[in-house]
Amino acid sequence: MTDDWQDMVVGARMAVDTEFTDRVRGSSLSNSQWGLVMTAVEFDIEDADDPESARIVADTSKLEHVLPEMQNVDKQMAMGGGRDQSKSSGGVVGGIKDALGLGSDDDGDEELEAEATQLADEYADALQSHLEDKGKWEAVRRAAADD
Repeated sequence: MTDDWQDMVVGARMAVDTEFTDRVRGSSLSNSQWGLVMTAVEFDIEDADDPESARIVADTSKLEHVLPEMQNVDKQMAMGGGRDQSKSSGGVVGGIKDALGLGSDDDGDEELEAEATQLADEYADALQSHLEDKGKWEAVRRAAADD
């Protein structure tokens, strides 16, 4: 599959990135963590050959590869005071549990992955809505169907 349709949406993605900033701020992910999510997520058009059911979907299958780094970014920001402790996945209590060896990174990874997946899905919906609003969706969908 070629990336022709993805080349067509570069400008739209930049616009959606700007619009989506507030949604990321409202989540527990930092901007750095969201950046890592976006490096791991690929977008596809499901059912591209069917104008009625075609939609942009986020392939989050590679998120697991960036989760350890997302945790590291979270810990570095917390230690440096650069992040609101109440927004971190475990907060102060989680930090104490971790220090005592009672915390579980697996639980944090699962929560982080779930939120990252949800945000990526919302981003895919926002991208498609943007393309529809700008009258570009049909051309993008057709290009994806031709791939």
